[in-house]
Amino acid sequence: MKTGDAVAQPPGLSFAGVTKVYPMPGGRELTAVEDVSLQLAPNRIGVLIGPSGCGKSTLLRMVAGLERRTCGEIRLNGRLVDGPGRDRGMVFQSYTSFPWLTVRENVAYGVKINGDSLMLQEGVVEHYLERVKLEHVADAYPHQLSGGMRQRVAIARTLANSPELLLMDEPFGALDPETRWQMQELLLEVVHKERMSVLMVTHDIEEALYLGEDIFFLSSHPGRLEAEIHPQFKQELAGQDRDAMLAHPEYIRLERQIRRMMREQGKSAPADDGEQPLKVLRL
Repeated sequence: MKTGDAVAQPPGLSFAGVTKVYPMPGGRELTAVEDVSLQLAPNRIGVLIGPSGCGKSTLLRMVAGLERRTCGEIRLNGRLVDGPGRDRGMVFQSYTSFPWLTVRENVAYGVKINGDSLMLQEGVVEHYLERVKLEHVADAYPHQLSGGMRQRVAIARTLANSPELLLMDEPFGALDPETRWQMQELLLEVVHKERMSVLMVTHDIEEALYLGEDIFFLSSHPGRLEAEIHPQFKQELAGQDRDAMLAHPEYIRLERQIRRMMREQGKSAPADDGEQPLKVLRL
């Protein structure tokens, strides 16, 4: 068996030396991300975070197959990612429901396009409507729903196609704080029940620490993997509310260090608190 064969690759999502370069006018080039290598194990939530322009969304779009990498490899469960595929589902920040379809029809849309009539007969759509708590508005239209509900429709539609990896590009960024918290809790509940892998982009440090099991911090211009953070303190907080997390000393330490890294990358303030940086640490 050759080393590059799919069965020889580790499960989960992997980046190996991934670089993305965009051509610019006048023969110039812009390197968006450079030499990124990371591993996200199956059934875990990974979060990409970093300053604006660090290439978070570019990496996500390359995983989705919407952007071609310049060099390096991206693999999902051993298979080379070289274009869009049903093994990956994408949820964007903007609401992407079809306004002329009901909630149920929106969720069923992808399943029907893919010809999975058996899945429809087996109640897959109803299952995911229940998962995201929309069964009571299944016959409503998107304009009749709140922003949070419309984003639940997008999540349910993506999950109904049974992707191995759920990709989310700042999916809760347009929501008010209370709705965002509710959606974060719903996401944790759904992905753990469905045993799914998630790779998510966010600029919100609290969201990253609340949702992320593996947090990948990218530097700016070009985006390079600056730190891997694996919050362990959340295991102590099982069953407790968000306030318990916000008060936990380890949360406070990580939140402060990530915020300092953000400042350093933005070159707006030097590190002055005496703490050791997270650079290349795996915590």
